[in-house]
Amino acid sequence: MDRLGPYGNDPFDKPPCKGCSSYLTEPYIKCAECGPSPFLLCLQCFTRGFENKKHQSDHKYEIMTSDFPVLEPGWTAQEEMSLLEAVMDCGFGNWQDVAYQMRTKTKEECEHHYMKNFINNPLFSSTLLGLQKTKDSHFSDTAIPFKPSDDPPRPTFDSVLSRDMAGYMPARADFMEEFDNYAEWDLKDIDFVDDDSDVLRALKMSVVDIYHSRLRERQRRKKIIRDHGLINLRKYQILERCYPKEVQEMYDVMKRFARVVGPTEHDKFIESNALEFELRKEIHRLQEYRREGIKSFCSAKVYDRMKHVREEERRKRSMLSDVLQYIQDSRACQQWLSKQAAIDAGITPPVTMLTVSASGRRSAPPLNLTGLPGTEKLNEREKELCQVVRLVPGAYLEYKQALLNECRRQGGLRLAQARALIKIDVNKTRKIYDFLIKEGYITKA
Repeated sequence: MDRLGPYGNDPFDKPPCKGCSSYLTEPYIKCAECGPSPFLLCLQCFTRGFENKKHQSDHKYEIMTSDFPVLEPGWTAQEEMSLLEAVMDCGFGNWQDVAYQMRTKTKEECEHHYMKNFINNPLFSSTLLGLQKTKDSHFSDTAIPFKPSDDPPRPTFDSVLSRDMAGYMPARADFMEEFDNYAEWDLKDIDFVDDDSDVLRALKMSVVDIYHSRLRERQRRKKIIRDHGLINLRKYQILERCYPKEVQEMYDVMKRFARVVGPTEHDKFIESNALEFELRKEIHRLQEYRREGIKSFCSAKVYDRMKHVREEERRKRSMLSDVLQYIQDSRACQQWLSKQAAIDAGITPPVTMLTVSASGRRSAPPLNLTGLPGTEKLNEREKELCQVVRLVPGAYLEYKQALLNECRRQGGLRLAQARALIKIDVNKTRKIYDFLIKEGYITKA
């Protein structure tokens, strides 16, 4: 039995297939016996007779499709819903964009069908009266226009820039999804009638007052976005990167206070802090000159140049000591030293062959765990394992906990299960598995 699917034209609006987890496309199958949540299958899984704990292949089913006319031939139910959604997104009268969003009808067809069936239809006479009353009203204060120094960008629908702008529509000064977007749901079933009691009427009025407070909060947030120019996110980020790194961190923390002050006051505060940072930095530099006995700016330039040279030499020595600490092969160490000496002398170093072990693989030095997060949580044997396997402590602790949980759940663990659980090099997984077995953390299945 064909039925109208309760989802939109976008395949990502539909829930995934219960069998293969792919997004559903019409037509698809809905089980008539499984519930309360709908059990949906694509045609491929349905033809294979997919079953799970609750669903059986012999259950009654419904074919979900919207490929049938509703108001007139040539317009399917899916196209009717797409037309209404396009008019709601693009605005009444913007038929060129409506046709572009629908992709199956022309501009003239969209306009003619909408005017014939939704505007000039006698069934909607009450709606037309409401539109005429609305036309005579004034709502100039409800929509907050975007008024920065330049117009905001106008990206295409559902583009990356549109998502960065939170679905802002400059022509309507509105968003695709408002703050507290479902606030109107609390009012949709409220109806004021003459025979309401005083308590019931007061309760309904309280719900309306709550809704008005939500509308005021929407307007307040829009005003903050407008005043601070937050719509053009990329331009805002470029301005933020103009500050030094230390000021950027403070800038990120102080964003939350932008809502209680104006944009000018907030920018003055940030600029003042950036100036204070530069002044403190300059004061520290002058104090360093004074401590070193420098009394002229000419001497300061020489001092800065020599200081830079000393820091470079210190960095090279530190890097060399780290390399020498972990190189076990004396021949490879000598080759590396010769290469560095040739580079320092301005000579192109000769190409040398890498030393390999007897097994044909190049041996890697142990991993230095100094300063790595999670090292303090390891015992000596675990530290030795992480150094040999070249695995950071944080990752090792995560893998260890996952294996312990799986072993506890199944009462034992096999190597194949450990490899399926940890998606890293199989040799590393085996070493971790053997280590945990040897230390008694887990048991073999």
